[in-house]
Amino acid sequence: MEIVRSQRSRTNTPNDSVSTLPLYRYAPQLEVRLEDFEVFAMDRLRVLKGISDALARGKRPEEMENLVRDLWKANMRHPEASEDVNKDIISHFVLRLVYCRTEDLRKWFLSMETALYRYRFLLGSSEAKRALMEEFDLPCKAISRTEFENAKEKLEQVARSFDQPLPTADAIFYKVPFEEVPELVAGRRVYIHKGHAYVAMHQVVSLVVTQFRSNLSKALILTNRKWTSTIREQEKDRLTPIVEALSMSYLGPDYSQTKEFGEISIKDLDQLARSSFPLCMRHLFDKYVFRRLFTFLLSLTLCVSLYAKGVGLRMEDALAFWKAEFSHKVGAERFDKEYAYSIRHNYGKEGKRTIRSETNGVHVTSYGLYTLFLSKDHFLDSWCGRSSRLPLSSFQLACTLTFEAVHSSSCDAGINHPNQYFSDSHKILQPKSKITNIQVQIVGQPHSDQAEMAKFRPSNLQTCKS
Repeated sequence: MEIVRSQRSRTNTPNDSVSTLPLYRYAPQLEVRLEDFEVFAMDRLRVLKGISDALARGKRPEEMENLVRDLWKANMRHPEASEDVNKDIISHFVLRLVYCRTEDLRKWFLSMETALYRYRFLLGSSEAKRALMEEFDLPCKAISRTEFENAKEKLEQVARSFDQPLPTADAIFYKVPFEEVPELVAGRRVYIHKGHAYVAMHQVVSLVVTQFRSNLSKALILTNRKWTSTIREQEKDRLTPIVEALSMSYLGPDYSQTKEFGEISIKDLDQLARSSFPLCMRHLFDKYVFRRLFTFLLSLTLCVSLYAKGVGLRMEDALAFWKAEFSHKVGAERFDKEYAYSIRHNYGKEGKRTIRSETNGVHVTSYGLYTLFLSKDHFLDSWCGRSSRLPLSSFQLACTLTFEAVHSSSCDAGINHPNQYFSDSHKILQPKSKITNIQVQIVGQPHSDQAEMAKFRPSNLQTCKS
């Protein structure tokens, strides 16, 4: 696969000679623009991360099939229909290069690509499945009519044990070495005779997926060796920076653009924090906690200021808000000299005059919780009561569960950004027409009394006990 910077010159493989579901055995002999190299990979990554979120949330197999169909349609279609297969193959090999670099990356990519392959296979037609099995050269053989009649009673017993329809005379079964279908054997879902498992047509996905996973696992190891020995150094000025950044890319919407709900005022922050802020921002807006963590003010200001900008707080109001808060410790004059510049810079009024994007969900959520000296177990258990359901490092999943519990609404896409939480919350709680023309009023005096400060204490916040 050759990477080019400009002209688009491709040797397309005719669609009729390429299976709808490729085997990904060899990298395509195509010229790929650098723009396509990155964009195709990010589109496929959105599909894989959507699958990862859905599996973590315990989606049922039938729900997963519909999800994969929708994700693929939304992200992997090419403007030119003839290029769909090329995009599929190119994006796979790019991400194979991205995720071959460490054991953790390989493990995640292997699991998600295998899940994607499973559901794409299930969504295919019977003819496409049989064609793919022939291409894989799987170690299986369709049983004869005599073999079927001899094993019919045992096959019916297996079907009854799982409430499956009884096999009919025209049913297709394959005889497979039992070690090739460990998933079916472990679940006792097949009849085994003389070292062979009798696999029904609707079960061959297990055989195909096992073969695919084995091939991909070996390929990732080989790709890693080639990456470390030659590619990384040869492409250090061109592809290496892209490859190393892709696995950490934020794939959500750009919240630095004009806000859908218009501007908000300082006087509305208290109410909005209680109703529409994610837990991380709700804590960071707590006046009591904010002052207790004054030693972290510079980093704290960056997180909160970018978030407030994202939800629609004007620069003039942000300056007034921060000046009132900082005056307790540094005074107005020092604030103007040392801190005001950073806030104006966030809004694109200083430096390169580029509007900064809001911090993504992973950084701001972990920062907001850990600077409050809360352990992850305490957060997951006391706020959601569901820590046993959540894997390690799953703040975003916890945030999604919190959103669903607080708003009594499903969020299938997941919460991946604090400003996404605010936007989705606003859509549920208020009609757009009521909040597009909010008047901006500046409240110059800080809230100094203990009653106001107590509004944001965790004990007074709305929780999501299940």
